[in-house]
Amino acid sequence: MSDSQKFPVAAHALAYLAHKEAFSPDRAVASAELAASVPTNPVVVRRVTAMLGKAGLIGARAGANGGAWLLKPAQDITLDTVLRAVHGCANLGTAPPGVKGCPVGARIPDAVRAALIAADAAAAERLSLISVADLLADPAERDAVLKSA
Repeated sequence: MSDSQKFPVAAHALAYLAHKEAFSPDRAVASAELAASVPTNPVVVRRVTAMLGKAGLIGARAGANGGAWLLKPAQDITLDTVLRAVHGCANLGTAPPGVKGCPVGARIPDAVRAALIAADAAAAERLSLISVADLLADPAERDAVLKSA
C-alpha cells in the first residue's frame, strides 16, 4: 500500500468505527466490514489498523471474532495524530541536490527545502484543528469546520 493511501484509509476507518459506536471490544468491527466501507482489501485495513493500534488510537482483536474499536472519543482524535500514526506524509517531497557553480542550482535546494518544511508544518497545523468526529458531521457543519480550521 502506498503512503498516499494510508492516511485516507486510516481516517475513514476511524470515522467508521465512531459511526458504528465501536468504543469497546464487545462493539468491535471486523476488518472485512471496514474494508467494504472504504472500499479496499481487508489486508490493507488490517495493516492500517495495526498502525493505529500501535499509536494507541484503537484496540484490536485478531481471529474469527476479531475486530477493532476506538480507545478514544472521535472528537479527541485529530487528523494530525492520525497522519503521524500511519507515518503518512503531508510531505510534498524533497529538494533536488542542486549544482555547484550554477547561480540557480546552488541556491534552489535550500530555498525549496525551506518552502517544503513550511508547507508541511502548515498542513500539520491545519490537520490538528480537525477531529475524526468532524468528518462525520452534517455536511454544512463539516464544511464550516474545514473552512475555519
